Amino acid sequence: MTEINGTMMQYFHWYTPADGKHWDEVAAKAAELAEAGFTALWLPPAYKGSGGANDVGYGVYDLFDLGEFDQKDSVRTKYGTRQQYLAAIRSLQAAGIQVYADAVLNHKDGGDATEKVMATPFQSENRYQQNGDFQEIEAYTYFKFPGRQTKYSSLEWHWWHFDAVSYNHYHPDDRSSVYLLNGKSFDNFVSLEKGNFAFLLGCDLDYENEEVRQEITNWGKWYLDTTGVDGFRLDALKHISSWFFVQWLDELRRYVGKDFFVVGEYWSADVIALHWYLGVTGGRMSVFDVPLHYNFSAASKAGNSYDLRRILDGTLMQQQPSLAVTFVENHDSQPLQALESVVESWFKPLAYALILLRREGYPCVFYADYYGAHYVDRGYEIWLDSHRELIDKLLYARRHYAYGDQYNYLDHPNTVGWTRLGSEEHPQPMAVIMSNGDAGYKWMEVGQPNTVFIDLTQHIPDSITTNKAGWGEFRCRGGSVSVWIPA
Repeated sequence: MTEINGTMMQYFHWYTPADGKHWDEVAAKAAELAEAGFTALWLPPAYKGSGGANDVGYGVYDLFDLGEFDQKDSVRTKYGTRQQYLAAIRSLQAAGIQVYADAVLNHKDGGDATEKVMATPFQSENRYQQNGDFQEIEAYTYFKFPGRQTKYSSLEWHWWHFDAVSYNHYHPDDRSSVYLLNGKSFDNFVSLEKGNFAFLLGCDLDYENEEVRQEITNWGKWYLDTTGVDGFRLDALKHISSWFFVQWLDELRRYVGKDFFVVGEYWSADVIALHWYLGVTGGRMSVFDVPLHYNFSAASKAGNSYDLRRILDGTLMQQQPSLAVTFVENHDSQPLQALESVVESWFKPLAYALILLRREGYPCVFYADYYGAHYVDRGYEIWLDSHRELIDKLLYARRHYAYGDQYNYLDHPNTVGWTRLGSEEHPQPMAVIMSNGDAGYKWMEVGQPNTVFIDLTQHIPDSITTNKAGWGEFRCRGGSVSVWIPA
């Protein structure tokens, strides 16, 4: 069996243009992305959001509308039509790239009409503290999907399909309350932030309701049949009862008769919380290594005062690498977004070397880091640098050299490195060295004596030659990374 290092790309960012051309761009770039070394793409939510053609997709309105029906003042989604989406998937798969669909199953938004229901308000920052008496509210909990007219599913959603909302038509400007609906309780087996973090936004799906569970399971089967995607990225896991995904994934895998890849977003800097989630879901999915991202962000802001020996501490990459999806930045952490935690541009080459050239984890490259991005929001203008030239070199090294045993030299606060000794199928070794301070050097073993090595990044113009024991003095510039391969 051919040995391949898989690499994912998150093929969008929050400010991807809302021109309906994204799916066409995906299809046009398929061969180029495969040639660069990407083996999978995580695509944005493909169904109609409450914002219609301007919705990023996380304000999900109708899971069954992939840009097919005139709903929310648009047929297409932000990214295009159903036909364009399915064509993009086919183009990617024909190029040998897997496709992961973004599944937003925590909430609905943009209901078609209000309903009156009794509810108890709780403080939005403390879900154990009541914020008023049991009272009648009016909320947008009726979803009829008039444009779809029961095609693919006949279920209309009502208040009893949800357990909590944040909008009350009687007090439209109140942002301090989450309303727990009549006879409901907040979901269990969720994040304990804010006391209980089951409610995130919109109308929160009640997975205690059998009709809800059946509908989301039917949708999963329909989605796999309709799109042929190779897996899912699951949104907002810490807000949904963990037991539901055990049932859901088992049922879908039985339905298709095979395993498929799943990565979940459990956004927590606490690696213990990630271990808990991986445990209660029985290894049925990977999760994003959020603590690693926060380490990268901290290191990028601290400069040479950050101890690089600690860069992997408290991360899944270090502690449970087989279920870690590693990333540098994403749509939530990018500037001006809800979880903004920027990794400064100078450090991104070092961070990408860490996720792409080590043996631990399944790396995910962010669209805006690869292509760059420019956008304006709330009066701020943002420019994000393109690191494509360097990432392409790292991808080349990942495809051809990042195999076999790994020797670590994480032994200096400002200069660290590692070597990969190669495998039977990919016998050539590699040495990686980086510094967050001054120019650095490090003696490292690569297992090939008397061999000339060159820096693939071209940051260091001179070659080096290993000694008769297969060791060499490998170098890098200050605040930079070098990747040494046999000449």
